[in-house]
Amino acid sequence: MKNVSEKENTFAKYKLLEKYSQFIDVKNDAAFIEQKDKNHLFASALFAEYIDFDLAYFPLKHLGYKVIVATMTDILAMNGTPAQVRINLALSNRFTEDAMDELINGIAFCCSKYNINIVGLDFKPSATGLYIAVSMSGEVAQREEVYQSGAKENELICVTGDLGSAYAGLILLERENKVFQADPSQQPDFIGVDYLLERYLKPEPPIGVFRATPIKPTSMIALKNGLANGLIHLCNASKLGCTVFEEKLPIDILTFDKLKEVGIVATTIALNGGEDYELLFTVKQDDYEKIKELKEVSVIGYMSAESSGRHIITNDNKQFELRAQGY
Repeated sequence: MKNVSEKENTFAKYKLLEKYSQFIDVKNDAAFIEQKDKNHLFASALFAEYIDFDLAYFPLKHLGYKVIVATMTDILAMNGTPAQVRINLALSNRFTEDAMDELINGIAFCCSKYNINIVGLDFKPSATGLYIAVSMSGEVAQREEVYQSGAKENELICVTGDLGSAYAGLILLERENKVFQADPSQQPDFIGVDYLLERYLKPEPPIGVFRATPIKPTSMIALKNGLANGLIHLCNASKLGCTVFEEKLPIDILTFDKLKEVGIVATTIALNGGEDYELLFTVKQDDYEKIKELKEVSVIGYMSAESSGRHIITNDNKQFELRAQGY
């Protein structure tokens, strides 16, 4: 849920992760523990006010819903089913009991909708702002787990949903917030953009994508920091290259139009905007006939030899190297 102003913090985060990689084993979206009967998955996330969300325009009920979706996507990315969650909150004394009711109601509503049991809730004081730590467990059948490292050459690259709409929603919210700060008498102009606001404030997880057809992805990752970031992670994990096509990227027409209004190229945001909370995955070419029947899935390219590099082919047939800029 990064604000645009936190772009430098994103780069700093990845630099630190690289520095401390000798101490950790980060190869997939969730931790995987193999058991005799079924396998267990564990994921966690920390959300900080002023960094990940701005309560000037983020309703607490939606925030509660979103932190669950954001965390459960890591479980889904390993082909698992979310099962239990524990919430730890640190909050300053400016938050009333009514405010906390809103936040917890959003958490509870999302968990009820997706059959996730809340098994723990704890509070502690914060000197500044609100911090939400989410720890989630899930399950995946034996030999059904999917890793980031399973792709092979010539396999198809697929993505669920559409890209860039959450970032477009964030732009609209920040724009209207600036207008309000300058003149509190001004009412926000959100006519006709409900979809974009919902994609940022209350995203829905890509759950059940593979239930409609017997397809098991060969590799998969949750999209949180843009398509380019996800593609590079999959390529690194499988030691492959890739080619994706701009014309194949699933960008909603409303996203395209609203970004164009503010002078931003939609493809740039699809690649680097982040917070889509969709699934990026690969499948065997033999599965194309099955995957193309899924309306919520787009085939956007293919995996290639590592030596061929990672590229995007633009609409005017030019080739550019993929770079994960991250907003």
